[in-house]
Amino acid sequence: MRLRLVAVILLAVLASTGCGYSTAGKTTRLPSNVQTIAIPAFINQTQTYRIEQRLTEAVVREFITRTKLHIVNEADSNADATLQGTITAAQSTPLIYDSQTGRVSSSLITVNLKVSLVDKKGKVLFDNPNYIYREQYQVSQEVASFFQEESPALERLSRDLARTLVADVLERF
Repeated sequence: MRLRLVAVILLAVLASTGCGYSTAGKTTRLPSNVQTIAIPAFINQTQTYRIEQRLTEAVVREFITRTKLHIVNEADSNADATLQGTITAAQSTPLIYDSQTGRVSSSLITVNLKVSLVDKKGKVLFDNPNYIYREQYQVSQEVASFFQEESPALERLSRDLARTLVADVLERF
């Protein structure tokens, strides 16, 4: 009987302590005093039209979806931290050519950016001066729809970049 009681108590203690693991994407390593993050529009140093708007919108959307933090869309002195991004390069490169027509059938979009999260006291909470993202897309063989392929590819790239960036900021990997 005593052995059974010890086993039950031991089992109860083990069950209540847990294993220490948490669900991916649910933990945050931001300081507890960071409740509001300002995310002003990223700076675009490229010739790619509206890429800064797409990337900024995707990052804001991802923060809102994944966290309970209050997000503001402009620099604000009341914000606990500010996330700043600068797009330093964006290019589209042909990957695969159609052997019969000689036309490009697949291209790769590459985007480089600098990102930092700084609290209101100036302490750097996250910094990556060389984010590089790539998205491959198929190029239509119809001349009329050739340029329509890049916009959906940039949307996919924006969502993927935002998902990874927010995970990196929250979990500091």
